[in-house]
Amino acid sequence: MIIPAADVPTPGMPPGPAASHAFAPGTALPGAPGLLDLLDVFGDDFVRTPHPWLDLLRASTPVHHDPGTGLWLVSRHRDVRRVLLDPDVFLPDNAQDAVTSLPVAALRVLARAGFQLPPALANNGTDSHPGLRQVVARFLGPRRVAAALPTMEYIADELLQAARARLDAGGTCDLFASFAQVLPCRVLMNLLGIEGIEPATLIRWSDAALELFWGRPTVRRQMELAGLVGEFHTWLSATVQSGTAAPDSLIGALARHRLPGGERLHPQTATSACFFVFIAGQSTTGQLIATVLRWALAEQGMWPRMAHEPGLAQGWTEEVLRREPPVTTWRRVTAQPVELGGVELPAGAPLLLALMGAGSDPEVFAEPERMCPHRPNARRHLAFGTGSHRCPGATLARAEAVVALRAAARVLPQVRLTAGDTDPPMLGLLSFRAPLRVMVTAQ
Repeated sequence: MIIPAADVPTPGMPPGPAASHAFAPGTALPGAPGLLDLLDVFGDDFVRTPHPWLDLLRASTPVHHDPGTGLWLVSRHRDVRRVLLDPDVFLPDNAQDAVTSLPVAALRVLARAGFQLPPALANNGTDSHPGLRQVVARFLGPRRVAAALPTMEYIADELLQAARARLDAGGTCDLFASFAQVLPCRVLMNLLGIEGIEPATLIRWSDAALELFWGRPTVRRQMELAGLVGEFHTWLSATVQSGTAAPDSLIGALARHRLPGGERLHPQTATSACFFVFIAGQSTTGQLIATVLRWALAEQGMWPRMAHEPGLAQGWTEEVLRREPPVTTWRRVTAQPVELGGVELPAGAPLLLALMGAGSDPEVFAEPERMCPHRPNARRHLAFGTGSHRCPGATLARAEAVVALRAAARVLPQVRLTAGDTDPPMLGLLSFRAPLRVMVTAQ
């Protein structure tokens, strides 16, 4: 279950790719200790322009204790990879704990909705995890994704034709709200056999869960979000327990699943698995698509090539995953005293793994600040994790981003980012960062 945690400072809302740095990327490292005294992982300086800070952390204190949050920030590729590959020493138990304490009133709202999320996937370190992950991976794996490609392309074209109509009428269009968010939701509904609910409702519920558990909302906002998350959980629980799911759907497969001891999977655990499949399959994939689109539109001469140049959309998507992943960090907790990156950590030390920082580690990636769509080792990034808890939806997310980018460049070849919209609102949660607007205008 997601556990309310201690209060943390309010995260800022970073701008788009053209933002200026709080300090120059070439800041001399002898001053690193003084600079790191100013580090606030939820402050505007970090959230708006994380790369200078991540570069500084990697070069000076790659395993850095942040007194403001109590987290150990792990920023080198080799250290992050080591943690992810050893779930017995570095437990996943805290991966989905709430960042901000929930007030009693919000907890009551969730309790009235029967909100319970037993460990199922990302935060499950028990022997039930491999089987559950295998069930989910079958529905999001290469075979299913390949079969779903025509559906993805059809939905993408339908959404983009509507966007083109608005642009042809002489207006502007936000490709985040009208396209990037909606495409993965509709694809996921098709893959999982979900009917009888509007995509906009699922998107609203999923985004509310991210903000409630990974953000720093006000108490009033927590109450609003708790109501939405309660609605999400009530609908999902009823759907899982209805017994009407098609046998070849994810819910049907979970209903048939047997745990290592032979017992049936508890409906609450099945609900928990579906809860986070929906969030990852909708919200984070939509965030990836928005980031891919915005960076491609911002890069000189890149957009016209995306529709037809072989391999370019795939390479660009991979570079965005490496340099600007929507899932920027993930958490682990030490099971025992352990040395990591030359630092002795006690048992119970909470770690914040900088997946974004690992993707720009110069020990692994030459000229990491450059977006190189044909980078030969781009897939060594850790945006989807690695090891036994690697994201089972990685193939689907990649495919949707590539389809979305190619289709948008083909249907909207003459668009550009709207002038003056260089600093869009950004999602700035503990582990999630992406533009919340991709406003375009016809040239």
